[in-house]
Amino acid sequence: MITVTESAQNELTKYFADKDVQPIRVHLADGGCAGPRLALALDELRDNDKSVQQGDFTFLIDTELAEATGAVAIDMTAYGFTVESENQIGGGGGCSCSSSGSCGSAGSGGCGC
Repeated sequence: MITVTESAQNELTKYFADKDVQPIRVHLADGGCAGPRLALALDELRDNDKSVQQGDFTFLIDTELAEATGAVAIDMTAYGFTVESENQIGGGGGCSCSSSGSCGSAGSGGCGC
């Protein structure tokens, strides 16, 4: 369902070092010209959520989105977090974009068309 690489878990550990650990939502965010993309944001559990524990962190995803995405993989790159799904989500525009974002910033990442 949701897997998190060791590098992503390490970055989350650093992020929450001086904060209370909160659930992290996988959600569909606007992606500019490339269409919607998966992103991360801090959030609370909702009625229609699936909850997945990975290490010290709880990841949330809406049940319908989870069915559409299939397996989700969260990784950390030099550009930030990447959130990729087994199934293609959204449409593609005429440019190449990054799926990276950062915790607490649902609108991060984007496209430089």
